[in-house]
Parts: sequence; C-alpha cells; structure tokens
Amino acid sequence: MSGTPAADGGDPVDWSRLPDAVRGRLADVAAAAVGGLPATEVPVPLRRLARFTPAKRAKLGGPALLAELASSTVFRTAVVAWWDEHRPGELAPASDDALTAAAAAVLVGDAAAADAVAAAARRGDVGELRAERDAALSRVDKLTTELERLRGELGEAREQARSAGEQRDAEYQQLRRRVSEQGAKLRAAIDGREAADRVVEEVRAAAAADLATARADADRERARAEQERRRADRAAAEVAAARQAAREARQADEVRLGLLVDTLGGAVAGLRRELALGGGGPRPGDLVTGAGTAAGGGAVDGLAALDALLAVPTVHLVVDGYNVSKTGYPELTLADQRTRLVGQLAALAARTGVEVTVVFDGAGVVAAPVRGSRGVRVLFSDKGVIADDVIRSLVAAEPQGRPVLVATSDGAVVRSVQRSGAYTVPSTAILTRLVRG
Repeated sequence: MSGTPAADGGDPVDWSRLPDAVRGRLADVAAAAVGGLPATEVPVPLRRLARFTPAKRAKLGGPALLAELASSTVFRTAVVAWWDEHRPGELAPASDDALTAAAAAVLVGDAAAADAVAAAARRGDVGELRAERDAALSRVDKLTTELERLRGELGEAREQARSAGEQRDAEYQQLRRRVSEQGAKLRAAIDGREAADRVVEEVRAAAAADLATARADADRERARAEQERRRADRAAAEVAAARQAAREARQADEVRLGLLVDTLGGAVAGLRRELALGGGGPRPGDLVTGAGTAAGGGAVDGLAALDALLAVPTVHLVVDGYNVSKTGYPELTLADQRTRLVGQLAALAARTGVEVTVVFDGAGVVAAPVRGSRGVRVLFSDKGVIADDVIRSLVAAEPQGRPVLVATSDGAVVRSVQRSGAYTVPSTAILTRLVRG
C-alpha cells in the first residue's frame, strides 16, 4: 500500500505498516464520515456501507475504508472536511488522545505524522497492558455480577418451582373433580342411552306389528285382486266363446246360403241345357272385329284395337315378363324390372278388371312370390323350362272361346299362340298402354 506524503515534504506514512490501533481509529473516523457525506462524495465501493451503522461500517467495511483512504486524496479531504464541519476540534493532530492525533496527522498529511504514529504505538502498548488489566478486572466484576444474578435467578426458579408444584397440586385436584363430574355425566348419558334403546325397541316392535298388519292387508287385497282377475278372465273367455259361437253360426249360415246359391246355379244350368241356350255359338271374344285380327287369333297393333280387346268381358292378358320389362326399362336390375312391371300391370287390372298373368324365367334361381299383388298372377318357369313354354301352356289351358291376349315381341311365341287362337300385342304397345294409364 502506498504511503501518504507529508504536507511540508516530510517522510511519508506507510499505510501498510500502521499499527492496528491507528488503523482501527482511521476506520472509525471514515465510517462516521461516510454516513453523513453526500452520495456523490462517497466512493462507489463504499456506498453500500452508508446504509449500516458507524460501528458496523467500521467492523465490516474496515479494509475497504482504509483502502479508499490510502488511495484517494479526494476521499481523505472529504472525510477531514466532514469532521471539521460536524465535529470541529475532535480530529486534530494536537488532540490529547494519541490514536486520534495520529489518525488526524495521517489524514491531513502532517509532517510529524510518523512521530505521532510512533507515539501512538508506544502508548498503545502501555495502554494495551493497562487495558488488558482493566478488561480482566471488568470481567471479574461482570462474572461476580453474573454469579449474583444467577443466584437470584436460582432462588426465583426454586420459588417458581414451589409455586408451580402447589399450582400443579391444585390443578390435579381440580382435574379430579372434573373427572368425577364427567364420570357422573357419563353414567347419566349411559342411562339415557339405555332408556332410548328401550324406546327404540318398543318403536321397532310396534312398527314390525304395523308392518305385519299391512302385509296381511296387502296379501288379502292381492288375493282379492287375483280373484277379480280370474273372474275377468272367465268373463273374457265366455265373451270369446260367445263370439266364436256367433262366427260359427254366421259361417254355417254362409255355408247354407252358398249351398242354396249352388242349388240355384245347378237349376239354372239344367234349364239352359233343356232350352239349348248358348250351344256351340261363338264366345264374346270371337266377336271382336275391326282390330286387324285373323280368325282363330291374330295380332293387335294399334292402341284402339288393344283397348277394344281389353274391354271384352273375361279376357285373359298373358305377359311375357322379361321380354316386356327389358324393352321398357333395360337400365334397371331384373328385380327392379319385375317390381315395376307388376306394379303397372296391377294398376291396369284395377282399371279394366281383366285377368292378368305375367311369366318370368328362372324359378330355380329367383326367389319370388307365386302370386302378385292386386289381382296380378306372377309365375316363374321351373328349372329347365323357359317362360315361352309356360305361356304356350297357359294359352292351351284356356277353354275354347275365351279371348286370350299375349303381350310379347318374341316371334316364335307370337306364331305359336296365334295358331292356338290367342291374340298378340307387341311389347312396345302394351308398354305405351301401361304408361298412358
């Protein structure tokens, strides 16, 4: 650490060799000044110490304070100026206190600073011995005082222990009384609980009796309801039997009426035979003319001729199913073709009253109902049999004289059924009639 030059050119002071006592006094002086100096005059490393008390500043920041005093003339000047302003006369080289005089001489750079430091060191040695003696005597006095204090505290502790024992005995007696009182309350509570248990048992017994009575009443009501249900079932059975008897009586009446009608029909047939009515004359279908038909059957090409033939009573319309449906709606699946064609034929049968039979190929591979809806007969050819043969069989099975109309564009079927006396109409013509309605 560098030395501080003397004001008149004397030997500089070596801060690193200053006695500890002088160093401590310098730290105390700087610590007192740092707390009162403006922040701008306090070196940056020391500004955090300004928040501490002077004693704490000197103890914790002593090395930093001494380093700033040794290196900064401006800081030393500010510290001296603060002492001159706030504590005039206390920090002077001529002070009676050797440590204060040495610290002041070092700070102001007095020429006799080295001598003042040496005098402070010598006085400090004597003072240290004296201080050690005074400190020892002080410690003896303190120990004596502490001993007396401890004796007093021991007496007080004994007195407190005796008082505490008496208080503990009193509390023990009080606790015994409380335990006795709580025991009495507990016995009373137990007695009350036993009484309550008895009341609960009585209530349970009464409730069980009421429940048994209610169950018996419910059983009686259930038995009564079961009897009423049985009576109702017998009444319902009797009503059903009466209705069955009425239906059977009505059916018997209908059978008798049917027998009567059959008897009348037989009588009428016998009368027709006796009178030779309707002998071998032509049937109504044989009388249809003007439709471009030939004797014994023929082709129906126009819609007018088709309508005239459909208006004949007892006419039978036989439809070549797939021949017509594939002509009319080939874009549909076979199942949808069948459904659509049967629906249109049912509407035609409902409007005209004609008997309609539609024949499809493939009963062995197509699961479909034998009879269509709303008066349309739906037939599927057996395995190994084509629909054309079924159509020929239908035409052949009709009695002679009944008009039969076959809807197909198959040339072979047309020629064969015409030879059997049936009429034919192309698939396009029947489709036009079905669409027109």
